[in-house]
Amino acid sequence: MFDLTVSPAAVNRPSQLPLVLLACTLAVGVFFFARSSSQLAPAELAPSPSALAYRLDTSASESAALPVRNLQHSLFASPATYFTALPLAAVPSASLTLNGRVTYEGTLKKLRPIDMSAEPSCAKFYTAPLMPDISLTGSDNSLQNVIVYVSAGAPDENFTGPVVHINQRGCRYTPHIVTVQTNQEVWVKNDDTVTHSVHPMARINTEWNRSQPPGTPPVVIRYSQPEFIRVKCELHPWMRGVLAVFKNSHHAITDSTGAFTLADLPPGKYTITAWHELYGTQSKEITVGPGQNPNLNFTFKVTPY
Repeated sequence: MFDLTVSPAAVNRPSQLPLVLLACTLAVGVFFFARSSSQLAPAELAPSPSALAYRLDTSASESAALPVRNLQHSLFASPATYFTALPLAAVPSASLTLNGRVTYEGTLKKLRPIDMSAEPSCAKFYTAPLMPDISLTGSDNSLQNVIVYVSAGAPDENFTGPVVHINQRGCRYTPHIVTVQTNQEVWVKNDDTVTHSVHPMARINTEWNRSQPPGTPPVVIRYSQPEFIRVKCELHPWMRGVLAVFKNSHHAITDSTGAFTLADLPPGKYTITAWHELYGTQSKEITVGPGQNPNLNFTFKVTPY
């Protein structure tokens, strides 16, 4: 027989059910609080403020190497924990563009017209006497065919540019002035019906002279040292040109308005030089900062003698 008698003390004892429910509620709260707090990567795993690029790494070998501080992080670590910081390459300073114009003051030298009577096949190209290309000018005293370049302050560069072409037509070099980088190829083509010779009168680089009959392949010129080189044809003495070789890409030739542009210069201090084959050289120093695109002009004082 079972004794089903309930004692008065048991009747008056408070129920344990509310306490059990309260304990369960607290346990669930602690569980979700721990999970939400684990969404923040631990301080030692957070990416450095200087790291601006990230790579998601899900490989087992690398993720296993990540430190595990406690059970909470091992179970509830967020995906951010598995990002590996990658250093971002240094962003180069913004480049600038230097514009300018070259003019002259005074009276230009008096030049004689070219006499091509000894070569009728070339003379037929011209209806009026041809003046030498050595001193070409434009409106407002502009000076053409001036080489403007960075003579100090710019680092050397590896050549990445295209081939430059010089054509011989009508017993003239076209263009008259050419600027290139070291190891850049220059192709000289004979478009005339007469034989020419290509004679770059180099002093630092090797000097040579080569005959070029009509219809033959281009003569290829390439130099490894910077130099201003005068080029001539030994068969037609009025055929003259200039090939200027530089160690970087910061060089230009003034157009018919005397204008020039030196692009892609990083901020810094430079010496800019203007060179003319008849009127000499001028140099100026300039300091430019980020975001600046300054102008720099040159004026050559010329005399008729």
